[in-house]
Amino acid sequence: MIREPGIGGAGLREPAALRASGSLFVRPRLSRGFTLIELLVVVVIVGVLAAALVIAIGGSAERQVANAAERFQALLGHACSEAELSGREIGVRLDVDGYAFKRLDGDAWNAFPQGDELRPRRWPAGLRADLAREGRLLDAATPATDAPQLVCFSSGELTPFSLTFALAEAPRYRLEGADDGGLKIERVAASP
Repeated sequence: MIREPGIGGAGLREPAALRASGSLFVRPRLSRGFTLIELLVVVVIVGVLAAALVIAIGGSAERQVANAAERFQALLGHACSEAELSGREIGVRLDVDGYAFKRLDGDAWNAFPQGDELRPRRWPAGLRADLAREGRLLDAATPATDAPQLVCFSSGELTPFSLTFALAEAPRYRLEGADDGGLKIERVAASP
């Protein structure tokens, strides 16, 4: 309390700063750092973000392989249905970069145009597709070879095959085609 001069000590008055704070003693605020709760909240948030990142990165290679296998299965199934409906054989030519569906017109295999569902497509970057027939691994098509390695016949039959999709260390996927036109995908363990 402050004594005002000239009043003879009878009038004591608090300064405005003390009246506003509600206390006669104002302590300066010291920087105390973070509490344990605040630190734990930050650690939990960082942990959740790190886990989400690991899941997103770790699953992306496997998801790419699975997507490529499923896309190829769907397109090949569509090609086989189209072959039955049109009464014309449709083949697929696989190479290291991708694959192209071709229709048999007379004696020549002709590619589908770019706007068609069965247009040529590229594999995702780094994907390897190994084609086998009757247990033998086939070489990828080269620009010199125009004939398809697999054929959907107008009778509903299909060249039997096994196509294994691999990308880095991700699990592999295998697409099996049966001579009756059936297609089946399975996940297989990555080989060492």
